[in-house]
Amino acid sequence: MTEKNLPGTYSRFAAKYPDLAGAVEALGSTAKELGPLDEKTAQLIQLAAAASIRSEGAVHSHARRALAAGATEADVHHALILLVSTIGFPAVMAAISWADDIIDPV
Repeated sequence: MTEKNLPGTYSRFAAKYPDLAGAVEALGSTAKELGPLDEKTAQLIQLAAAASIRSEGAVHSHARRALAAGATEADVHHALILLVSTIGFPAVMAAISWADDIIDPV
């Protein structure tokens, strides 16, 4: 993972299981290299998927990565709002709150 300020849980996992962490990272990189989507679009798709499985940590990670790839707050919110008819309003609001942890940390 190339992010700075990696979450402590991930850092500890990667230190304990470096081969597995590397394999997971390589899988993600390989999947991205297979198609024409740019990094921002790929991260917004992964953000939506993270919201769909209600993974707070993954929403944090992909919101952070989307912003680093050039997404705006409006882009992140829109990617999540688009899910309202699929995953429901409460799940979207939870995901927005998790994304906002990254967009505007208190």
